[in-house]
Amino acid sequence: MNALPLIDIAALVAGTPARAAVAAEIGAACRAHGFFYAIGHGVDPALTHRLETLSRRFFALDEATKMRWRMALGGRAWRGYFPLGGELTSGLPDWKEGLYLGTELADDHPLVRAQTPVHGRNLIPDIEGFRQTLLDYMDAVTQLGHRLMEGIALSLGLEAGYFHDRYTADPLILFRLFNYPTQPVPAGLDVAWGVGEHTDYGLLTVLHQDDIGGLQVRTAAGWVDAAPVPGAFVINIGDMLDRMTGGLYRSTPHRVVRNTSGRDRLSFPLFFDPNFEARVARIEGLAGGHAEDDSALRWDRANVHAFNGRYGDYLLDKVSKVFPQLVREVL
Repeated sequence: MNALPLIDIAALVAGTPARAAVAAEIGAACRAHGFFYAIGHGVDPALTHRLETLSRRFFALDEATKMRWRMALGGRAWRGYFPLGGELTSGLPDWKEGLYLGTELADDHPLVRAQTPVHGRNLIPDIEGFRQTLLDYMDAVTQLGHRLMEGIALSLGLEAGYFHDRYTADPLILFRLFNYPTQPVPAGLDVAWGVGEHTDYGLLTVLHQDDIGGLQVRTAAGWVDAAPVPGAFVINIGDMLDRMTGGLYRSTPHRVVRNTSGRDRLSFPLFFDPNFEARVARIEGLAGGHAEDDSALRWDRANVHAFNGRYGDYLLDKVSKVFPQLVREVL
């Protein structure tokens, strides 16, 4: 049915001795594809279903109402709603709308008081139950992110806490609700994809998608559909894990086709990333990576191994290309 491996991670979530076998499966998937499906993850399906229901209620509102929570009002926290065509991939607009969220921090939190970008309060629409559902979901999937990074560490022959101790004890969590409408693109708007070809720029992505599908992954055999698997998350690694492993684990290009199903499509990616202040370094002693500059092989001709500095600076450089006008307004 699918070219991407499906891995039962229940032993990893439970922390039983069988997690070593799960870690080996994860390592094989990261080497071969950079993508896999995860089942046995322990996230309550009722919570996910509730989030889908409330998200559809939000996206069904008219645009003028949704713009009451627009990203410009989120300021440096980089939270809120963007309308159709409002997000760019490789300089071109995507045919989707979305709500940007992240770890909820009060106004008196030290990082917020210091005006640290991408930290702060969420702009959550006043739909009954939406706030608590979002916060509960982010917390559950963040905990899953910790377990998955333990599995990745073990797959590399490292201590389970390797990433936690160095980078993700307090991870940077960026969460998105995306709606891909079934409506046609207006004449004159240059939009070819739901999301154009790209790699994720962080550490790990944990994605829930509804039953419609549209995600495609570029493999050695060509583009394949990452078709929805009931109850499964799609997991993929980003450019920073590629950098840490010296290319042993490769971040893989993927894209989303325009939705022509007749029903709006939802997807919920949670990006589990290093702390804003972390300085990402290559893992010492790993064999099997490639040369330091692999830009000739990458979709964007970028050299992810060249970056040095705070992860937060790297992140801001990336997001500035997604919302260039917003950057000028709030950062």
